[in-house]
Amino acid sequence: MAKMFALLCGLLICIRSGYAQQTGSPTDGFTQQNLTKANFEIQKPYDKEVSQRYSFIKGVHSMWVYINDKPHFRGSKTRPRTEIGIKGYGYTSGVWQFEGEVYVPQGTTGVCVMQIFGGTQHATAFMLHVYVGMLKRYDEQVVATDIYDRWIHVNVIHNADEGKVYVFVEEEEKLVVDDRGPAIHSFKFGVYTQTKSSSCMEARWRNVKVWRK
Repeated sequence: MAKMFALLCGLLICIRSGYAQQTGSPTDGFTQQNLTKANFEIQKPYDKEVSQRYSFIKGVHSMWVYINDKPHFRGSKTRPRTEIGIKGYGYTSGVWQFEGEVYVPQGTTGVCVMQIFGGTQHATAFMLHVYVGMLKRYDEQVVATDIYDRWIHVNVIHNADEGKVYVFVEEEEKLVVDDRGPAIHSFKFGVYTQTKSSSCMEARWRNVKVWRK
C-alpha cells in the first residue's frame, strides 16, 4: 500500500507540474520540423545591409545591433534589432518548442535574445532578456546566471492550448509561466534592444530547431 501511495503521489505531482517531472530530453514526444534558409527571415536596421549586422559562419548565427541604430523598417516606433523570425511555422494552437544554444559576449545587456511573438494585449507571449549576465523572463524572473562567454542550451515549450510556457536551461526546467493570451505565434531569436542597454548588443545562436506535438 505504501508503494502504491507513493506512486500515485508521484503521478499527481507530474500531472500538476506539466513538464517539470519528465525524464530524458525536453524534446521527448515532439516531432522536429524541417528548417531551411527560407524559413529564416532576418530583420535588421533598415538602412544597413544584412552583412553589417549578421553573419552565418560554421553553423553559428551571429547578430549584433547598436543602441542608436534605426528600427527594422522606416516609420517603425520599435527599438533597434537584428533578429531572425522563423517563417512557415506560425501557430494558434498545439504544443510547440524552440530549441537552440545561445552565446552572449561579456558586456551585452538590456536586450531580448529570444521571443515567442504574439499576444492578446502585448506583442509577445514570452521573451528571454539578458541583464548584467543573467537570463531572465522579460526583466522579471531569473532563468540562468553567469551566462556570459559560454554556450547555453535553451528549450522553450509553448502549450498554446493551455496558455503555458515552460523554460529549460541545460535540459533542466527553470520556469513555468502563463503566456499573454491567444494570437498567431511564432519564434524569433537574435538581439532586440530593451531598457538600460549596452551601446552594442550581440548574441550568437547555433543548432536552432523547432519541434511540435
